[in-house]
Amino acid sequence: MPRRGLLFLYLAITCGVLILGYGLFEGRKLILGPQITILSPLNGSATSSRDVLISGKAYNIAFLSIDNSPAYVDTAGYFSEVISPPPGYSVLTVAAKDRFGRTVSKVVDFTLLNYCPLNT
Repeated sequence: MPRRGLLFLYLAITCGVLILGYGLFEGRKLILGPQITILSPLNGSATSSRDVLISGKAYNIAFLSIDNSPAYVDTAGYFSEVISPPPGYSVLTVAAKDRFGRTVSKVVDFTLLNYCPLNT
């Protein structure tokens, strides 16, 4: 092969590898799918506060809901909502959907303690 042919072959292989690498880098969101991390409340925790802050981070999502109510995400992917559940055991479901229709959900359970002072 002439020297010029080897140079062309080398350039073609290099360009192919770069295009494939860039495609995989950009396709990582498609490969990974939606992800949710719940930061608070901790699963199985107990609180006496009437208002409970549910917060976390969502990756690769197009839509997020907390107990079937829309929740909003900032540009970094963080979300936070304040809810007022009834006293006792509560279960919250955070669900996310990506633009390709794949869904993921996380469940967090906690107990809202209702302290009732004794009148003596």
